[in-house]
Amino acid sequence: MRDYLEFEKPIREIEEKIEKLAAAPAGKSTSQDEIRKLRMKLAQVEHALYSKLTPWQRTQLARHPQRPSTLDYIGYLFRDFLEFHGDRSFGDDRAIVGGFARFNDRSIMVIGHQKGKTLKERMQRNFGMPNPEGYRKALRLMRMAEKFGRPIVTFIDTPGAYPGIGAEERGQAEAIARNLYVMSRLAVPIVSIVIGEGGSGGALALGVSDRVLMLEHGVYSVISPEGCAAILWDDPTKVPDAASALKMTAKDLVDLHIVDEMIPEPLGGAHRDLNAITDRVAKTLSNQLSQLTDLSLPQLLTQRDQKYRSIGAVNGLVATPQ
Repeated sequence: MRDYLEFEKPIREIEEKIEKLAAAPAGKSTSQDEIRKLRMKLAQVEHALYSKLTPWQRTQLARHPQRPSTLDYIGYLFRDFLEFHGDRSFGDDRAIVGGFARFNDRSIMVIGHQKGKTLKERMQRNFGMPNPEGYRKALRLMRMAEKFGRPIVTFIDTPGAYPGIGAEERGQAEAIARNLYVMSRLAVPIVSIVIGEGGSGGALALGVSDRVLMLEHGVYSVISPEGCAAILWDDPTKVPDAASALKMTAKDLVDLHIVDEMIPEPLGGAHRDLNAITDRVAKTLSNQLSQLTDLSLPQLLTQRDQKYRSIGAVNGLVATPQ
C-alpha cells in the first residue's frame, strides 16, 4: 500500500480511479480507453507536481514513512554485513547501526541512522534519534576502520540527536563534539550520504566527511522547519517559510558548496523505485571512493581540512590554521 502525502492528493485521486476501472469486468473497450487516458493524465500531473516541489514538500518527502532506510541500502548495496553493537561504556543504541561490509569487493565500514518502518520498530529505534551511546558506538567503529585501513561510508537520516534528560546526563553534546573532532582527522576516506532527513548536530556527528552526497529530496539543516518557525515567529503556519529560508534542500546546499553532489531520485521519490535509487547511489559511491582511495594520506587530510574551512567564506577569504 502506498502512503500519500497531503500535496500528492491529485495523484491519489487519479490512481484510485485507475484501480477502480481496472477492477471492473474485462472486455469493455471504453474502460480500457479511460484507463489509458487517465494514465496519460497521471504522468502529466506527476511531472508537473514533482518538478516544482517547494522546500517544505521536499522535507515531507525526506520524512516519508516508506522512504528507504540505512538497512535497506545496506541490504541492496553491500555484502557480508557484520553488525557491531554497543559503545563499550553504557549500552547499545539501536538508532545507530554499523559494521564491516563489502562493497564492490572492497572492505568498508558502514554506519548510519536507522528510524525503523513500523511503529513498534520506530519506538525501538527511538525514531532515529541517537543517544550519546549511539554516537560513541559510531566513533568506536570509525576508529576500528582507521585501525584496519578501511574506508568509512555513513548514511544520514535523523531528525536530530535525542534531547532527553538521560541523554544530556550521559554527555550528548560531548559525544557529538568528539565525533566531529575525531572525524576531521581520521586517516581513512569518509563518504557521507544524506538519504532522508539530516537534522542538526545529530546528523553532523556522522557527516564530517571527505565527500558529502545527498539524495535529491533529502534535507540537511541546523534545525527543523518546525523548530525554526517556533523560534522566529512562534507561528506554526510559518513552517513552509522557514523551510525556504533555511536553504536545506540538496540543490541549495550544492550551490552553497556544503554538499558535493546531488543524487537524482526516481519521479515521486526514492520510495517509488528502490532498485533505481540503489543503483544510482551505488554508482556515485563507487566513483567517489575510487577518487578518494587514489589520494595519499597528506592529500586526503589537507583536502578535508580545506573543505570545511572554506564553508561560509566571504569575499574569497578562507580561514587558515594558526
